[in-house]
Amino acid sequence: MARILLIEDSPTDRAVFTQWLVKAGHEVLSADNAEEGLQIARSQGPQLVLMDVVLPGMSGFQATRAMSRDEATRDIPVLIVSTKSMETDKAWGMRQGATDYIVKPPREDDLIARINKLVG
Repeated sequence: MARILLIEDSPTDRAVFTQWLVKAGHEVLSADNAEEGLQIARSQGPQLVLMDVVLPGMSGFQATRAMSRDEATRDIPVLIVSTKSMETDKAWGMRQGATDYIVKPPREDDLIARINKLVG
């Protein structure tokens, strides 16, 4: 269905989310840090990015802001998937350019439904 870039530093979360996405028929690209994720987004042009917030080096908020300001990536929707659950975190993520925000751990059906809505 869609090529999705997963930017997630937790090997467990990366494995679980990848399994769910593949089961739903999506192609998965992955990166374990924001810098690598930004390079993949620029070169591979995914239809959606799933972005963790707490990452080594650049945070997911910073990476989302960088993507929204880069002509090559600004049209790629970003779905933040984070343990940061306060309304201020969600509001900040949306201000950085995220299209949607979901708190970890998401339910599989909820995550897939949100992804499918964003990728059409």
